[in-house]
Amino acid sequence: MAMSVDNQQFQAELEKARDDARAICAEKGESSAECAAAWDAVEEMQAEVSHQHQQPKKTSFDQYLEENPDAPEARMYED
Repeated sequence: MAMSVDNQQFQAELEKARDDARAICAEKGESSAECAAAWDAVEEMQAEVSHQHQQPKKTSFDQYLEENPDAPEARMYED
């Protein structure tokens, strides 16, 4: 199970990755492979944040089924 991106430890690691990337780029140069790799790591962490924050939207039908679990439409049929 992945760590929640809202977790303080994850946020601290993301901030550290940003700081590391800035330091590496300052030392190695903005166009260095090390600089690019450091920012790639930051982007991957940010992508995980976006991914975890995207909740699929419920359809009106899903909402109806939740509110009316005994409705005929809520029946599940086995093949």
